[in-house]
Amino acid sequence: MVLFDPADAGFTARPSSGVTLWQEVLQAAESISQDQLEAVTVTLDRDDPIALLYTSGSRGFPKTAVLSHHNLLNNAWFSAQRMHFSEIDRLCVPVPFYHCFGMVLANLLSLSVGACIVLPGEYFDPLAALQAVQEEACTAIYGVPTMFVAELEHTRFTEFDLTCLRTGIMGGAPCPPELVQRVMEQMHCPQILIGYGMTEASPITHLTAAEDPLPVRLETVGRNLPHQEVKVIDPESARTLPLEEVGEVCFRGYHIAKGGYYGEPEATAQAIDVDGWLHSGDLGSMDQNGYLRITGRRKEIIIRGGENISPWQIEQRLLDHPEVAEVAVFGVPDEFYGEEVMAWVRLQDGGSANEQELRAWCKQGLAHFKVPRYIWLVERFPMTGSGKLQKVHMREEALEQLKRNRSTEKS
Repeated sequence: MVLFDPADAGFTARPSSGVTLWQEVLQAAESISQDQLEAVTVTLDRDDPIALLYTSGSRGFPKTAVLSHHNLLNNAWFSAQRMHFSEIDRLCVPVPFYHCFGMVLANLLSLSVGACIVLPGEYFDPLAALQAVQEEACTAIYGVPTMFVAELEHTRFTEFDLTCLRTGIMGGAPCPPELVQRVMEQMHCPQILIGYGMTEASPITHLTAAEDPLPVRLETVGRNLPHQEVKVIDPESARTLPLEEVGEVCFRGYHIAKGGYYGEPEATAQAIDVDGWLHSGDLGSMDQNGYLRITGRRKEIIIRGGENISPWQIEQRLLDHPEVAEVAVFGVPDEFYGEEVMAWVRLQDGGSANEQELRAWCKQGLAHFKVPRYIWLVERFPMTGSGKLQKVHMREEALEQLKRNRSTEKS
C-alpha cells in the first residue's frame, strides 16, 4: 500500500474521534505475540459475521447486510483471478472503503494476491485520481461511472500519461457502452471490466473478462464468478425462465449475506427466499454462454397508460447523443396516464442541446410512449457517498417543482 504523508495528501491528522490511523494499527501489532495471534485465530470460524455494511441507499433507505469471512474473502479472491491480478499490479482506489467496492474489491482483493493499493486522497477528486495513476504508475483503476466521467471530462485530463493502466473495474451503476469504450481508448485501459452485484452478495456476482469478445464486454456484465448460482425468474410466478427471456435476476451461493439484514427479519425474508435465493430486484436476461444482460430495475418500471417502460432503454438512447454526459430517467405521477416519463440530463462541457432537440432525438429511436414528457437539463445529480445517482431524491425534488409549477399556472 502506498502511504502518503498526511500533509501532502490533504489528510487531517485525526479525521474524527474513534478513528484509528493505519500507522497506529501497525504499531499495535508489535505488542501482540505469535502465540496470542494463534490463540485468537483458532476461536474463529469462516462463517462468523465480520462486517456490517450498509447498502448504498440509491433506491431507498439503506439496509445493513451482515457478511461473513467466507462471504468476503472468497469474493475478493475469485474477482482477482477474473482480473488476472497479481503482486505486480498497482491499484488506484478512488472509491470509499465503507462500501464493498473499496473494502472487498480493493483491500481484500489486493491483499489476496499481494498487489499494491494507491489512495489518491481522502475523498474522490478526479484530478487527484489522474495524478495518482501517473505518479504511482498504476496498472488498474476503480470507479463508478460518474467517477470515470469526471476524470475524462476534467479540464487537465490530457496532461496525464495514463498508458501504465491495464485493467480495473467499473461498476456500482449501469455502465454505458460508450463510456466503457472511452475508458479503454482515452484512458488507455484496454482491459477495463464491468462488474455487477450488490452489497448483499459480497458484492460481485458477475464480472466481464479481458478475453471476452468486445461486444460482450461493452453490452453485458459478464458471467458469474465460480461457485455461484444464477437464475432468471418470472417476477410474478417465480418460475425459472428460458435463456434470453427477461425476468428478475436471482443469486445463490457462498456469497449471499450470511446474516441477512441486521435486525430486520422481515426485510431479510423478502430478499432471500427459503431456498437461499437472493432476489436482486434487477431485470435481465442470460444467453446460452452464461453472459448476463441487465435491462432495468423491477421497481423502477414506469407504467404509462398501461405500457411498461424501462428507464434503462431511454437512458441508453439519450446517452447516444454526442452532447449528453449523464442521464437519469424515472416516472412521476400523472392524472391521465398514471405515470409520465421524466429525464434529468447533464450535458458535456460545451454542450448546447436543448429540451426540444433531445426530445426529437428520442423520437428517432424510441416508441412514442417512451419519449420523455419532461426533460430537465441539470448541472448536478443527487448522489450517494459512493457516487451512485439517487433517483429517489430526484423524484422528490421533481414532484416539489412540478407542484410549484402547477400552483403558479393556476394563479
